[in-house]
Formats: sequence, C-alpha cells, structure tokens
Amino acid sequence: MKQRYVRLARALRCLLAALGLLALLDRWAARSRFGLWVRSLLSIYDLDDLVGLGVPWWTFASADRVEEFLRARPGARVLEWGSGSSTLWLADRAAEVVSVEHDVEWGHSMGPRLPANARLVVVPPEEAGPGAITSAKAGFEGLDFTDYVQAPERFPGPYDVVVIDGRAREACLEVALRRVAPDGLIVFDNVDRERYRDALTAQDGRVSVEWTRGLTPSLPYPTRTALVRPTPTGVR
Repeated sequence: MKQRYVRLARALRCLLAALGLLALLDRWAARSRFGLWVRSLLSIYDLDDLVGLGVPWWTFASADRVEEFLRARPGARVLEWGSGSSTLWLADRAAEVVSVEHDVEWGHSMGPRLPANARLVVVPPEEAGPGAITSAKAGFEGLDFTDYVQAPERFPGPYDVVVIDGRAREACLEVALRRVAPDGLIVFDNVDRERYRDALTAQDGRVSVEWTRGLTPSLPYPTRTALVRPTPTGVR
C-alpha cells in the first residue's frame, strides 16, 4: 500500500509539472500552510523535493515550536537519530548538527547534501546477541542497535535540541536525557505508536511532555510529535 501511494504521488507530480500546474502549487505553498501541506503530499520519500519545501518530517506544530526555540538560542547544538530533511532544516537554524544514521545506503545519499555545520555518523546494526538493543519495527528483527543508540555518548555535550526519529527510539530516549541540556528540548517523533508513548510515560517525574497532533508534511493523515523537556530533578 505504501509503495503504491508513493508511486501515485510521484506520477501525479510529473503530470502536474508537465501541465504547468506544479508551479501554481509551489506558489500556493509559499503563502499558505495548508498549501504547503498539499504540495508536500507529492514529495513523500523524495528527499530533495521535501528539502526544497523547507520542512522537517514532523508535525507542522512541532516544527514551529522548535524553530522558535532555536531562534532564541544562537549557537545552538543539535543531535538527532535519523537523518533526512530534518538534518538540513536544523542546519539552517543551528550552529551544529550531529546526525546518527543506521542505513549505510541512505547515509551515502545524505553525505553530499550536508552543509559544513552538519556531521553524519553512520552506525549500521549488527547481528543481535544476548543483551542487544533491538528495534520493534518490522523488518529489523534480529538486529542489534546498541552501538547506534549509544553513539552520541562519544561526542561532547550537552545539546540544546535532541531529535529521536530513527530506530530503537525507546532506548534512544534514555541516552537523549543524558545528552540534552538541562533547559533543552527533545523532539520525539511518531508518538502515535503506543510503545513510544509508553516510553515517555515511564519517564514520569523526569520530563514534561507537550503532545502536538496535526498535519505533517507528505502524509495524508494527522500524526503526533512529542516535545519533551527535562524537569530539574530529571536531568542526570
């Protein structure tokens, strides 16, 4: 179903471009949030097209909050698990971005697109053994993401913003809480999934959570992104 939707979106974009109508959508997107969302539906899984629209793949509401947060923090440092359009969007608004990626092929495609202030660290999973950190996402059974999750422990912190949008997100949250600044912000995407909400609920007393729900670039349905702030007693 997903592959059919992507093929349909790309075919429709080609048709609209041939008819000269894509430029009209681009102009609508430049002046309207709803227009931007409609135009982004034609950009699903197309990194360059989504980057051209200037949006990360989170809810629009959460992107607005993060942009406001970074605007008030010149020199901000950002860490993220899961690279993509958000990496370039963040690099335009922060002094430094470190992105941890598990997919080697995707990392190779991202590399030439990165600006000077963004660093991509590719940490592929290994075969899982006892004590492995695993991902519950279908297709990743039997893989160990321990090195991927723990990679940020090698880098100097703290970070003003930490984005969790890759694999093994529940385990990433524990590391994020150690790497984020005491007054920093954690962006936890796709919290429609129960296991992610459970991971946040388990942090009761250590964090405060703002749940954003609504339109999300390139998706025809609303999703949720959580904005997580450590509480004074919750930061280690």
